[in-house]
Amino acid sequence: MESGSVLLSTACCAPAFYFSRILFHDKVYLEQHEHFIKQTYRNRYTILSPNGPVDLVIPVEHGRSPQMKIRDVRIAYQTEWQRIHWRTIRTAYNNSPFFSYYEDEIESFYLKKQKFLFDFNLAYLETILSLLEMRKEILFTLNFEEVPEPFDNLREVISPKRKCTAWSPEYVHQSYTQVFHDKFDFIPGLSILDLLFNEGPVARAKL
Repeated sequence: MESGSVLLSTACCAPAFYFSRILFHDKVYLEQHEHFIKQTYRNRYTILSPNGPVDLVIPVEHGRSPQMKIRDVRIAYQTEWQRIHWRTIRTAYNNSPFFSYYEDEIESFYLKKQKFLFDFNLAYLETILSLLEMRKEILFTLNFEEVPEPFDNLREVISPKRKCTAWSPEYVHQSYTQVFHDKFDFIPGLSILDLLFNEGPVARAKL
């Protein structure tokens, strides 16, 4: 079992591996001084739809400076992305064993508007940690990649640009029964929502 500190990027509904790093480290830091990076889990997550994996992307406002810190990136609401995301999630998981059990807490993030992406992700993260019964204090970097003790830097490791099996060679992505198991073999690396809706109270044990 790992210990010590870990540095992670902010993420929306990150994969189970992200939460396993939170579980197995004593201290968890989020990088708040980096610049926004496109096509990462900072503003996207992957769920399993009837047609296979689908990426849900949170749009951010255009015209941001390349030097803008992630904490200052604003969510865009020109499109009804919240309605689209929730409809897609509901279609995918309405028949999962624990969807109704967690529905109200998760739906709340698609009913109210947060101004900043970092704040949205943090609130979502804290809610999921609570649902998983993981009591962890989330800390923040003092400056870019500045943490007051030795740490594992996974800021760029957990990325949709890399196969999930490459995130950590020794980590075993525990299988479980997914909603569309009759259509697809087990698909690892999906959003924590997939694990939560399918496994419920035992989801933490799969981390």
